[in-house]
Amino acid sequence: MSSAAADERLADVGRLRRLLIRPELGAVVGAVVVFAFFAGQSEVFRSVAGIANWLDPAATLGIMAVAIALLMIGGEFDLSAGVLTGTTGLVLVTLATRFGLNVWLAMLAGLAVALAVGFANGLIVTRTRLPSFIVTLGTFLMLQGLNLGVTKALTGTVQVAGLRRAEGYESARAVFGGTIGDSGFRVAILWWVLATVVATWVLMRSRAGNWIFAVGGNEQAARAVGVPAARTKIALFMTTAFAAWLVGSILALRYTSVQASSGIGQEFIYIIAAVIGGCLLTGGYGSAIGASIGAVIFGMADKGIVFLGWDADWFKFFLGAMLLLATLANRLVRRYAEEVKR
Repeated sequence: MSSAAADERLADVGRLRRLLIRPELGAVVGAVVVFAFFAGQSEVFRSVAGIANWLDPAATLGIMAVAIALLMIGGEFDLSAGVLTGTTGLVLVTLATRFGLNVWLAMLAGLAVALAVGFANGLIVTRTRLPSFIVTLGTFLMLQGLNLGVTKALTGTVQVAGLRRAEGYESARAVFGGTIGDSGFRVAILWWVLATVVATWVLMRSRAGNWIFAVGGNEQAARAVGVPAARTKIALFMTTAFAAWLVGSILALRYTSVQASSGIGQEFIYIIAAVIGGCLLTGGYGSAIGASIGAVIFGMADKGIVFLGWDADWFKFFLGAMLLLATLANRLVRRYAEEVKR
């Protein structure tokens, strides 16, 4: 047997096969179908204004979905990601309005809080070997209680408002919460694209990407060949926390107020978007591009249902259907990928 035949990396599996084993293939097909469905029935949906409208929720969801995808590829979950967006937003608005801090400094304080939470999640998971589902569920509950308790203690209500009057608001809003010129497209879209590009480069072109796939596929084997598994997972949790800070800041600057319940329940949407994009719940497989496409599908469905005048409750049905279909599709693709490697 020749060395070329012995090395599967040199095997010519063909362009079609390489395409079929891409983790984001199912999401691409789903996005095309969803767009065709809504665009065919709504002229507003396919207009420039309509596209800007459904790309807006896709952007903030996409930023989080990309970070969650990296974490899932690394074999872990973060159920505190949603509520952490609310926590960072509350820190920003509270410090800027109640304590007179410049908005930019308040944002840095929120970032410090987010990274500390992410570090704590990662450290507890790696040191105790407890399932990340349990650890981050505990973090979720603690943050939920803190958000509500501290907000009520400071304001007597469940909301902190008045960010528009704070020093540094206008400049911060232009960078994070504004629009791209007069186009109607939000700046958040640019942050989403940047997050997707950086995450894709890390996964496909860097040593850190190899580590992420390795610890998600087989952590013990990864440790045996020298992969710093604990550091990799802690970094992934901190990346998710950073994304939560970014989304929380974007939303706080856009709406100038934050509810104590902000972000609760969104963690499942982030996970679903990543799964639709090709991530496996067992880790070791997926892509950042796929997670972004999953976010686009959600954005299209969210606004498309409104444009068609349907009851918004149908959106929940859509979420469940897409999750089941994506999971089945990912399973079939994974089986095919394993057969190709044999």
